[in-house]
Amino acid sequence: MNISCNVTGNVPHCELFFEACKINLESNNMDMNLAASPTHLLLTGLGAVVVLVLLILILRIHAFVALIGVSALTAVVAGIPSASIVPVMVSGFGGTLASVALLVGLGCMIGKLLEVTGGAQVLADGLINRFGEARAPFALGVASLLFGFPIFFDAGLIVMFPILMSVADKFGGSTLKYALPAAGAFAVMHAFVPPHPGPVAAADLLGADMGLLLLIGLVVALPAWYVGAYCFALYTGRRIVIDLPPLFKQASQTPPLKPPAFGTVLAVLLTPVVLIFMDTGLNTLTVTGTLPPDLPWVDILRTLGKTPIALLVTLILCLVLFTPALGKKRIEQLCGESLAPVCGVILVTGAGGMFGGVLRSSGIGDALAGLLHDTGLPVIVAAFVISTCLRVAQGSATVALTTTAALMAPIVAAAPGLSAVDLCCVVIAIAGGATVLSHFNDSGFWLVSRLLDMDEKTTLKTWTVMETLLGSLAFIFAGLLSLIF
Repeated sequence: MNISCNVTGNVPHCELFFEACKINLESNNMDMNLAASPTHLLLTGLGAVVVLVLLILILRIHAFVALIGVSALTAVVAGIPSASIVPVMVSGFGGTLASVALLVGLGCMIGKLLEVTGGAQVLADGLINRFGEARAPFALGVASLLFGFPIFFDAGLIVMFPILMSVADKFGGSTLKYALPAAGAFAVMHAFVPPHPGPVAAADLLGADMGLLLLIGLVVALPAWYVGAYCFALYTGRRIVIDLPPLFKQASQTPPLKPPAFGTVLAVLLTPVVLIFMDTGLNTLTVTGTLPPDLPWVDILRTLGKTPIALLVTLILCLVLFTPALGKKRIEQLCGESLAPVCGVILVTGAGGMFGGVLRSSGIGDALAGLLHDTGLPVIVAAFVISTCLRVAQGSATVALTTTAALMAPIVAAAPGLSAVDLCCVVIAIAGGATVLSHFNDSGFWLVSRLLDMDEKTTLKTWTVMETLLGSLAFIFAGLLSLIF
């Protein structure tokens, strides 16, 4: 901020002017720390990231606690007034949870109901019957893409694992041919597509439109999955033969007495996508003047297409469809059970938003924006590079995503001429960086390794390479979309 005063004029007026500016800054809790130099702020931000990584990796402190502690420490060192530290932290935490918790909670309930009713098995069997046995890996990947819309990576892979191994046992060949397309599908949906917490939090921090992000996320995720997961799985499966793991013999699924029809499962999974796309489409027609802006039915349909309402409508549809088979008491129990495993993810995401609030209020983000502006590094490239560094350093894709989005928010706000598509592409670039180079500090690495009974070297040659392909391809596709549109 440049504030100037004509020293040849009335000095008391000048003093009153600066005093008014000071009062205005304090009352509005502006995001710029005027007392600290850019060098001090940049060193503070770098130190905060280093301390965060050390706390998570070396001291093994939970990311939720580490983010809160580092946020408070960063606020003190950056010079935020002591009376403002807690309000800034709480504001960042609450603002992020407001957009994330609803979507994650509703999505998990939908996924849990589909899991228990046997929807995943029905979906996989139906697609294999339609695509044929020769394309069973492709069918399993498509089933995982659809099932991955409401369900998290870990939960989706565990639910699908017995199905994947059953198909591998039936048709033969390396289990990698069947497992990697499904694992890659869950990975891209978890990283790039709302309502998963990482892209939702990043979109909220950067001001990206959720409906447009869903569309662009799918446009990027599908070709990235096809090349980076499906084609890679076929290639790797011919060169690395992995037999059925011992865990498969212990895994069992209790099918429901009457599983839902294939069309029912497909309708449930596509309902939120159609509703959210409807909101985006009607908004486009209104902005272009094709539809008048004040039509009541347009407002109603657009409200139904808002992501929380679309997921709520889908959940109500699930309750109507599955309550007769499961009973009201069982439905209530399942909805409650679905929320427990995701509380940690929601809280970590909120803590990432808290860290972002501190970075904004301290002026660290603005200092970083100035540095990147001086280097001439494009915003989308900077987003990918920072996210990649955080991903490699501490392992968690969610932490890398939310922390990078917090760092990039002032940079994006200051960048001239960024369109709505550009904002979504920056979110995808951050998600791509948070996906690459999964290794020993990533829980997903160990989950895949243990489920398939692979040693660490083989997991690096398969899972790590696939994740790097997926993240890099997503970044490339997002960059191309940003150039085109």
